[in-house]
Amino acid sequence: MLMMSDPFRQLDRLTQQVLGTTAHPAAMALDAWREGNEFVVAVDLPGVEVDSIDVNVEQNVLTIRAERKDAVGEEVELLASERPRGVFSRQLILGEALDTENVKAGYDGGVLTLRIPVAEKAQPRKIEITSGAGAQHQINA
Repeated sequence: MLMMSDPFRQLDRLTQQVLGTTAHPAAMALDAWREGNEFVVAVDLPGVEVDSIDVNVEQNVLTIRAERKDAVGEEVELLASERPRGVFSRQLILGEALDTENVKAGYDGGVLTLRIPVAEKAQPRKIEITSGAGAQHQINA
């Protein structure tokens, strides 16, 4: 048998059930980094079915929405419930330098990975300089 030994945690859970709130925000933990000419965002979504994940981009706002359902049936007596359930969402504001038309998403091992390319116009490029003598040189911009 599983026993709970923290009376304050039990009181928090009872309050959450009565008021319909959660003491711990059910935010999606994420990491973000730049890898070459793309930004990568990794979002932890353990226990979420891939069919319940929705990723949208509108203008420069990327929205991630996911739902974690109850793993147990209604006729089961739940002894401990610490894993957040329900619908979660998170919004990221993307810079103008990112190509929102070509975002790629993959889901593996409970991690949603988004790859957002840097727009062609925002990538470093070489600019040719000509001199009066007609010689051409390349300089990094």
